Amino acid sequence: MSLFTPLSQRSLTLRNRLAIAPMCQYSATDGLPDSWHLVHLGSRAVGGAGLVISEATAVSADGRISPGDVGLWNEVQQQAWAPITEFIRSQGAIAGVQLAHAGRKASAQRPWEGGGPLAAEEGAWPTFAPSALPFDAGWHVPAALDEAGIAGVVDDFRSAARRALQAGFQLVELHAAHGYLLHQFLSPLSNRRTDAYGGSFVNRTRLLREVLAAVREVWPENLPVWLRISATDWVEGGWDIEQSIELARQVGPLGVDLVDVSSGGLVPRVRIPVEPGYQVPFARRIRAEAGIATGAVGLIDTPELAAAVIDRGDADVVLQARESLRDPYFPRRAAKALGASIDAPLQYQRAW
Repeated sequence: MSLFTPLSQRSLTLRNRLAIAPMCQYSATDGLPDSWHLVHLGSRAVGGAGLVISEATAVSADGRISPGDVGLWNEVQQQAWAPITEFIRSQGAIAGVQLAHAGRKASAQRPWEGGGPLAAEEGAWPTFAPSALPFDAGWHVPAALDEAGIAGVVDDFRSAARRALQAGFQLVELHAAHGYLLHQFLSPLSNRRTDAYGGSFVNRTRLLREVLAAVREVWPENLPVWLRISATDWVEGGWDIEQSIELARQVGPLGVDLVDVSSGGLVPRVRIPVEPGYQVPFARRIRAEAGIATGAVGLIDTPELAAAVIDRGDADVVLQARESLRDPYFPRRAAKALGASIDAPLQYQRAW
């Protein structure tokens, strides 16, 4: 197994093990992807990645992080995604979508506008969470979801997955990381419920299992579903690697094909020991102890480090975010450095 060997899951085959991680662009209007998203995502498919995953794509309007988030909560958005997925596929890459709900971190400014909670005059909307606990001081106090609200969230994920299929996506990733709604239910730091959705590990993971089942109802059996998690909150008493391993053991039989392993995001201003490959050990443990394929992400920014992650068996896929923003053609550069090759578009072959 090496970085430039194919990876087959169900009926799909990724041409290599470099994937583009979801990266919010905060550049949509009314949830509609536009020419920016076509060029942003399309250029990374031209760049040689095996898989290109869209940014966090909201399953409902109130599930957006910011007013600039893309979505899949209506048919117009579905139609807007179609030419983007078609182009990604035409370049030999798999088109993936990350379905997400921001929960208590919704209704926020774009990062370059400050990133804080929207004020009423900026168009703030009501936010929801497992418990009425704000993300940070000065943030909106979310309403605790009741059972009807939880059922609505499950249905929103189901409907968004159905639209994703119609839009031409070939792989779905559920976003249960970075402090967004599904992660908020997982962590005892943000989930203080005393009903069937809070307290024990079984109860805190219940919503995720219900969302997964709903997505699998409409997502074809022959296409993969991935799950992104934060392996740890980096805070004592929060969600941690042991719980992540147990969750990974449970979701495989429920239809998850790979766990995309990130960390953090639930608690602000946490001290994280950031260095190249700092999250790889989490992916390694989950892969070894839960017996499920994993993806590694987090400052994997050189061809040699990316190759080592795969060669050592730490993970099955390397996902890149910031390095891909710096260099959309990283897979081609890595192939050259490692003595491999990726077919170039006919229009570019004179340069190869």
